[in-house]
Amino acid sequence: MPKDSPPRAGGPGLPPVKGFIETSFLDWPGQIAAVLFLPGCNFACPYCHNYTLVNDPDSLMTLPFEGVLDRLRPFVGWIDGVVVSGGEPTLHPGLEGMLAAVKEAGFKVKLDTNGYKPGVLKSLVDGGLVDMVALDLKAPLEPLAYRRVSGQAVEVEKVRRSLDYLKASGVALQVRSTILPAWHGPGELDKMAQSVAGAQAWTLQALNPDTAWDQEALAGQEAYSQQEINRLQTELADPVCSARP
Repeated sequence: MPKDSPPRAGGPGLPPVKGFIETSFLDWPGQIAAVLFLPGCNFACPYCHNYTLVNDPDSLMTLPFEGVLDRLRPFVGWIDGVVVSGGEPTLHPGLEGMLAAVKEAGFKVKLDTNGYKPGVLKSLVDGGLVDMVALDLKAPLEPLAYRRVSGQAVEVEKVRRSLDYLKASGVALQVRSTILPAWHGPGELDKMAQSVAGAQAWTLQALNPDTAWDQEALAGQEAYSQQEINRLQTELADPVCSARP
């Protein structure tokens, strides 16, 4: 089960690396990036697609971080940056050292997060260790709505603090939301849009019940079509961000 503490580290003081993509054109908009996956999460989203990282990370091989970095070093200048994803990276006390090593190797850093550790995010951004943050906004910032989508009780003010700080910090910010008609109707999406206003980008994607971690929780639910997602992106998400001062 998810817990608010990281699994065992894979090296001295550093988080364990449980997955590695050498080259991705999708994980950092406009950039060529490598992707590292760290285990553990403090949420239990029923639609999670990386759920092995959450509920059974020990079943995955731990990759030596220095070996991964050595593999990437010859590609400085071709690979633009490294995306650190999960799971939830901010659970790991050694994250700062990992990101510092990536920066020292000559790469930019993008961090994927659920925003539940605002103090950690502030420390990383203030320390110049991240160039972009992608924050997953799960639902309107209301306890019941967030609990339904995240799979457990959530102190939504923590997410709000992260979002507000990141919007004001000057760091590049992409907000991402995986949406389902039953959970994210017009009223919910309008509330989310109000929270997102000021971010550089808000990216919507359809929740797919057929590939969900918790099939029972999503049984019988219909997904947004790609046409509907495209319309919401154009009519709702993009205008919110294009109004940024």
